[in-house]
Amino acid sequence: MRAKWYGIRFVLIVLATFTVYSATGLRLFAAAAADYHLLTRLTLGGEGFWDYLAIDHQARRIYISRWSHVMVVDADSYQVVGDIPGIQGVHGIAIAPEFGRGFITEDEANRITIFDLRTLNKIATAKTGNSPDGIIYDSSSKRVFAFSGDGKVTAANAATGEVVGSAELGGSPEFAASDGRGHIYNNLEDKNEVVQIDSRSLRILNRWPLAPGESPSGMAIDPVHHRLFVGCRNRKLVVMNSDTGKVVTTLPIGEGVDANRFDAETKLVFCSNGDGSLTVVHEDSADMYSVIGNVPTQRGARTMELDPKTHRVYLVTAQLGSQPTQPHTPPEMVPGTFELLVFGRVPDRASSSNR
Repeated sequence: MRAKWYGIRFVLIVLATFTVYSATGLRLFAAAAADYHLLTRLTLGGEGFWDYLAIDHQARRIYISRWSHVMVVDADSYQVVGDIPGIQGVHGIAIAPEFGRGFITEDEANRITIFDLRTLNKIATAKTGNSPDGIIYDSSSKRVFAFSGDGKVTAANAATGEVVGSAELGGSPEFAASDGRGHIYNNLEDKNEVVQIDSRSLRILNRWPLAPGESPSGMAIDPVHHRLFVGCRNRKLVVMNSDTGKVVTTLPIGEGVDANRFDAETKLVFCSNGDGSLTVVHEDSADMYSVIGNVPTQRGARTMELDPKTHRVYLVTAQLGSQPTQPHTPPEMVPGTFELLVFGRVPDRASSSNR
């Protein structure tokens, strides 16, 4: 009996040791994967304030909104390779590579402009609600969804550009995400909630509170583990179950978050914050998350894009004047100082030094 007990005890000790070393190894891997540093700082110049970024990782192009035009930058050389002019208040850009088309929201024209991904020429327009802002492409329904300041979502056929429907969201929408299984999600900034939308019927399926998160902005998704990552302006990242709406956990982030991205390979969640920080969170498991650190960036670098091929993060900003006292008023930008900031992991630093 005593021999049997010693045998069981030995097994338990081995299992406990394995668990400790596994957890330690996971943390070490996460820390190494998240050791992001500035690789390249490139002055792009040009006029116009900025908002969302988008990437066509197949064609290796980054699209940057500049209010009256869209800058197109090579994702590897970081050189400006094109421009889409004559836009009336651009906010968001969506890419549908299977149709060779891109889509731009025009705030002042209340429409989507459709362009050819190869030539960058404008093809057509589609009417939206008032002041369209965020826009995404959903590969499941083959539609683009534009979210407007008047609380409306407009869906358009990505292949034809035809508007196929719209719906009232009952709040002020911010950014959105798609799970690829027929659901679209959007933050309602003024309601502190997430809405789940059927991508085909446009019916509102659920409304989920984000508490303790307040004033949500950025959104990203892990479609494998069914988790939403919502960046909130009260310096919280809310992790939500995208099937049930349950808040799984919250984590501290920087001030002034505006965008979130999730890297499926490295299991890293990124939050770009206007205070000049990039919060990096590791997905330890579907229900466990660790803040790896807050990487210094630059004031105003609140929007970003992630390259799933290189795992690099692209941010943009400029030298800014003092913050105006009027709410929702951006500071003045020093002319000619608009910059692209590229962040990557430690192994990239040697290669970047040769650039």
